[in-house]
Amino acid sequence: MAGQLLNPNLLLAVPLAPLAGAAIAGLLGTQFLGNLVGRKTSHTATILGVLIAFILSVQTLLAVMDGATFNGTIYNWMTIGTLKMEVGFQIDSLSAMMMCVVTFVSLMVHIYTIGYMKDDEGYNRFFAYISLFTFSMLMLVMANNFLQLFFGWEAVGLVSYLLIGFWYQRPTAIVANMKAFLVNRVGDFGFILGIGLLLAYAGTMNYQEVFAKKDELALLSLPGTDWALLTVACICLFIGAMGKSAQFPLHVWLPDSMEGPTPISALIHAATMVTAGIFMVSRMSPLFELSDTALSFILVIGSITALFMGFLGIIQNDIKRVVAYSTLSQLGYMTVALGSSAYSVAVFHLMTHAFFKALLFLGAGSVIIGMHHDQDIRNMGGLRKYMPITWITSLIGSLALIGTPLFSGFYSKDSIIEAVEATHIWGAGFAQFAVLAGVFVTAFYSFRMYFLVFHGKERFGQAHAHGHDDHHAPKAAHGAHGDAHDDHAHEEEEDDHAHHGLEPGQKPHESPFVVWFPLVMLAIPSLIIGYLTIGPMLHGDFFKGVIFVGENHPAMEELSHEFHGAMAMAIHGLSTAPFWLALSGVVAAYYCYMVNPRVPAWFFAKFHAIHTLLDNKYYMDKFNEVVFAGGARLLGNGLWNFGDKKLIDGLLVNGSAKVVAWLSSLSRVLQTGYIYHYAFVMILGVLGFLIYFLPFWPAK
Repeated sequence: MAGQLLNPNLLLAVPLAPLAGAAIAGLLGTQFLGNLVGRKTSHTATILGVLIAFILSVQTLLAVMDGATFNGTIYNWMTIGTLKMEVGFQIDSLSAMMMCVVTFVSLMVHIYTIGYMKDDEGYNRFFAYISLFTFSMLMLVMANNFLQLFFGWEAVGLVSYLLIGFWYQRPTAIVANMKAFLVNRVGDFGFILGIGLLLAYAGTMNYQEVFAKKDELALLSLPGTDWALLTVACICLFIGAMGKSAQFPLHVWLPDSMEGPTPISALIHAATMVTAGIFMVSRMSPLFELSDTALSFILVIGSITALFMGFLGIIQNDIKRVVAYSTLSQLGYMTVALGSSAYSVAVFHLMTHAFFKALLFLGAGSVIIGMHHDQDIRNMGGLRKYMPITWITSLIGSLALIGTPLFSGFYSKDSIIEAVEATHIWGAGFAQFAVLAGVFVTAFYSFRMYFLVFHGKERFGQAHAHGHDDHHAPKAAHGAHGDAHDDHAHEEEEDDHAHHGLEPGQKPHESPFVVWFPLVMLAIPSLIIGYLTIGPMLHGDFFKGVIFVGENHPAMEELSHEFHGAMAMAIHGLSTAPFWLALSGVVAAYYCYMVNPRVPAWFFAKFHAIHTLLDNKYYMDKFNEVVFAGGARLLGNGLWNFGDKKLIDGLLVNGSAKVVAWLSSLSRVLQTGYIYHYAFVMILGVLGFLIYFLPFWPAK
């Protein structure tokens, strides 16, 4: 099949199939057109659409591995001079792999949602949203031009706004989705500036045409400065990635987005939306390779995110927020790989992370179901014997996350650490420390959560010292989430969820099949995908001609030189620093939370200032509130007081009215109603004309 072109109609069916499912559920299954179809039709249509997209994506990946490609226009929207604005696809190994990851995780989330959202009034609407999100993400990863990339970029942002605020009756959800929307607008402003710079100087929005002019662009400076144009454009593009992929300091939206239902935490914050920035930088590797300044910027931002966001995971007690901060930290690792010019390693970690992080999020949702909506890990314990499938799959996800040899996360995470060690650009020293220290931190907070949830004494079904988590929708919006399988769920609903969690005497229960089946399906790649794919993806020809690395960046070359097979890497991994750091983190978590719980209490008391700093998330929310939100309010008040009240209302509107009133008052004096007054004025007028025009009369 070498050199064969893929069928554009089949490629078009990949994003359109989820879009069709979203239309059926969103238009026919909601009040928009009068609830014409029921729940079964809605979830069947959306799942079928994503299933078709997944099957076609797998076929596409197999064809691409066999040598087939596609890069062409599907629809020409408009042409302005020489500028073409079009919908087009670029299908190669990078986009085909992303298509498979997005559609597979989305399919698992769709199936999981049947059980999790079982009694929710917004059931059809939720399926419409997640299917529409899948369409948006596919359009993003399949794009061959910046216009379509930006369309997909903004579309996933819009749908994430709808999903985070899905329970719109709850004020915290509204605050969270608005926060996500506004923070992403900050990043997207930089993103569109970067696209605008490339368009202005390359004269095109097609990827390949821009890449063809990269050497010319590298010689240009930003007008009025001595800054390299390509450096400014790449940093602007990466600022867009900082917003979408939640990098410091634009990370603040992601933990709060846990206000949405758990399935979207897995879909948006594990495999798809947050990895869009990583994908974009990898796709733009020919440009980023020409700017060491941009790469250093990326490396430092990623290092800060990887380490300092991990610290925040240590003190979280909400099960979903622990996983959320884990996502932030792992996105930092991916960004560090990008800064090290190890783009293929970043994409490799993106893929492995998608599976085990989606698994951990869905596992957390399964625990929440079993705990009757209680999300506080301090109120759990001993769930292993009640929820065996959730326990074993969560253990697999946790072991993959911390980089246990042979698990998928090991191969990608260790490759990132090795790539940083081979990097010599500015910031590499700090990055090496951050990724190594992050290994211990990741292991500690991951197994802190694991031990508190699944082992130790049972702390549920009693008068809790810790308040139940209040991150729940009202009765109408939240539903029982599969708790119909337990008689007590109805009792909870009757008192409008006044109490979340298990009553005294109640026991947790394993989740229904539609919930645990996706866990098992995600656990399989979390175990084996790294072992199977590290050879071709990192050290073979899988990304050949797709991802470009300059000769002055030797990280990938050194990685390939030291690679002697997946099994040899796993065996060697047992003697390396990352393995012992991870093991130390697990042992420390076990001692602190299973053997001697007084240790963490002592630390919190002894280092109260640090705990307060972490508890307030480095005061980044406060900083944003005072500086950005406060500045915006100050500017807004100034514009309102001067611009609106004084200039527009005072001068233009009221001022013009006063002028008219003044003129009217004068004319009212002259309008007496007497004929002889008017005749007198007419005579004066004629006299005035005569005097004025007298000099122009011809002399006789």
